[in-house]
Amino acid sequence: MERLPGFRDFYPEPLPHQDVWSADARQFIFDTWRTVARRYNFREYDGPPLEPLELFTTKSGEEIVGQLYNFADKGARNVALRPEMTPTLARMVAAHERNYKKPIKWFALPQLFRYERQQKGRLREHFQFNADIIGEADPAADAELIALLIDTLRAFGLTEQDLVIRLSSRNAWHDFFKHGGGDMAHEYAFYQIVDKLEREAPESSDEKLRALGFSLEAVNTFIEKGAPTVELQSILDNLAARGLRSFAKIDYRVIRGLAYYTGVVFEAFDAKGEFRAIAGGGRYDNLVKLISGDKVNLPALGFGMGDVVLLEILKSRGRLPQFDSHVDVFILIEDEALRPPALKLTQDLRTAGFAVEYPLTPAKSDKQFKRAQELKAGFTAKLESDSYVRIRNLKTREEIVAGFADAANHLK
Repeated sequence: MERLPGFRDFYPEPLPHQDVWSADARQFIFDTWRTVARRYNFREYDGPPLEPLELFTTKSGEEIVGQLYNFADKGARNVALRPEMTPTLARMVAAHERNYKKPIKWFALPQLFRYERQQKGRLREHFQFNADIIGEADPAADAELIALLIDTLRAFGLTEQDLVIRLSSRNAWHDFFKHGGGDMAHEYAFYQIVDKLEREAPESSDEKLRALGFSLEAVNTFIEKGAPTVELQSILDNLAARGLRSFAKIDYRVIRGLAYYTGVVFEAFDAKGEFRAIAGGGRYDNLVKLISGDKVNLPALGFGMGDVVLLEILKSRGRLPQFDSHVDVFILIEDEALRPPALKLTQDLRTAGFAVEYPLTPAKSDKQFKRAQELKAGFTAKLESDSYVRIRNLKTREEIVAGFADAANHLK
């Protein structure tokens, strides 16, 4: 029985072969995401992986259905596995925003699902770090969120030589489109063409732009000029005050393909350009209003960072730690008559916070000691009697004899 295409098995290290993913690396990424988010006073939330299909079609239109895992459940409800977290967040905030002081700063680590063609850096499921600020319209919130993104990537050991945050603005593009005489009914179609400039042939992009009354030359001139808007300059100044200015640059090629973005948008890329975007996000000031049926109107912004591309970059840059199995203490049971007190000692040490292993069944002394070495145990503890234990530091070879009650203190 094989797993489904585009999905992953996560095994503990050492991995049996290269076609599986590391559960230890995943936990390392999760721990880092949580640590940095909490440092910025973001609170963790979560929602159901299965949502009403309408939640996603309301936000993105019926065309998104082709990218979803969706079906009618046993209650004849049209449902879908979540392809992204932002609509769920908007639904949750709209329901209970009065219970929380603004701005709301929340993060989540959801598993997301999309039924689409697999390619490098993109599977049919992935885990994602979502961070959002709701209830603050000032660009200071954008700067705070971008600083969180930068610091999260720095926490993995990446530097300004490894990554760049490309800043842009839907407002700037809106002004360009409007002043260029564009038909506002086709504004989103224009954004989608700009979003694909780096992935499509120039001739194709120029043809599509001319159908809307623009030229590729005019668009490229605007991009190359790269003049920051007032809001973007405010963000750059804010990052400079933090000492993070070197990580960010204005790049109007970034526009983000999703329809709900309304202002500043940004993406994080590896500086060498070898991989897909590491993260992306921006302002979506109208989404809470849309999801709530005009009942709640709150400005909002956020970003998402997937684990697939991030892991590829960390591997390529040699930023992953060694994920060795580690045991603090291995209990040696050479006399089976002492197994009951050995189990008591094991339980006491685990309660004291130590990672403890012991032989589940009778085994020869040399086999037990070999197992302790395989597990890279820091100490062995061999029962001398039903009340005394000999503790050995496997690194220094030093030994002491201690009473059961003092064993944990000696190990500390």
